[in-house]
Amino acid sequence: MLQIMEGSHAIAEAVRLCRPEVVSAYPITPQTHIVERLAEMVADGDLDAEYICVESEFSALSACLGSSAAGSRVYSATSSQGLMLMAEVVFNVAGMRQPIIMSIANRALGAPLSIWNDQQDSISLRDSGWFQLYGEDVQEMTDQHFIAYKAAERHDVLLPGFVCFDGFILSHTYEPVDIPTQEEIDAYLPKYVPYNMLDAKNPISMGMYATPEYYHEFRYETDQAMMRSAAALSEAGKEFGEMFGRDYSEHVESYRMDDADIAFVAMGSLCGTVKDAIDEMRADGIRAGLVKIRTYRPFPKEEIAQALNDVSAVAVLEKNISIGSAMKGAVGPEVLHALNGTGIGVYSYVTGLGGRDIRKKDIRNIADLAAQGKGDMFYGLREEVL
Repeated sequence: MLQIMEGSHAIAEAVRLCRPEVVSAYPITPQTHIVERLAEMVADGDLDAEYICVESEFSALSACLGSSAAGSRVYSATSSQGLMLMAEVVFNVAGMRQPIIMSIANRALGAPLSIWNDQQDSISLRDSGWFQLYGEDVQEMTDQHFIAYKAAERHDVLLPGFVCFDGFILSHTYEPVDIPTQEEIDAYLPKYVPYNMLDAKNPISMGMYATPEYYHEFRYETDQAMMRSAAALSEAGKEFGEMFGRDYSEHVESYRMDDADIAFVAMGSLCGTVKDAIDEMRADGIRAGLVKIRTYRPFPKEEIAQALNDVSAVAVLEKNISIGSAMKGAVGPEVLHALNGTGIGVYSYVTGLGGRDIRKKDIRNIADLAAQGKGDMFYGLREEVL
């Protein structure tokens, strides 16, 4: 049913429909509205789940890990410094192969303190073993929660997942959202059947000490599960499209790329601005296009290579920074590797950090820089620091 909803409340509705048995989270801006609404649902009897109140984000994900290990479908949400406080447990969840889904309302990291949006928080944990999905609008980020659970819980995957969306820009924006019925989601997402679980009648150990003879292989197995998650996410996205008319089978989405000469690569809500800028550039004879990354982990190398195969230059818009790297951002090197040997110029532009506006004229200026072979830079620095 189509409803006008705040993004955070739409996510809460999606989570309710997924029937988690345990929810544990600690409030942090701009994620708080999600878990506030879920707490209300539990209190009102609209969600049959245990809501565990805790004293920190570290405790929240620890409670989720224990609950998942005991065989429950589990949900959490966080943002920015909260995710950093969880970091130790984030790695443990993936290493113990617990399919927890967590919403990340992307927000800049301190110091200095910022409550505004960029994607540094989730990007900083890109190597933790969680798959990462990024939504462009409220509908997409809502739908991705259903898909994430379905893929994560497959016994050939069993990995946790981040569903990432731009804090405030999407979490606090009201948009029309098509919310499925409980019956429809029950038909799409089956009851969780754990592969292993803690059971006093059949005792096992999880997350134990590993000597050098075994640790190496554990990391290999996590990586292989991550690579298998690509097919699982694609199949879950295709099935979702068949049932609800919104297909998410592709890990990347192209916009006006058929004859593009210059391509942008971006993730999240920025893609809407880029599309508008491309339309204006096209009217002026500039053949620009966009490749939107929907799945950042596992990185869709083959899809990226295919989508960008015929362009002369690629401008990667980075709402993150990989401090000390040659390309400055974290996404650009992955795109460069995907296009290795093609001779296509790939350039990173760090922009929009800490919530700074990225305007259509900025997109056009970046296209000009990429056409000139100028990139791997902080775009739009204030004059006094140059």
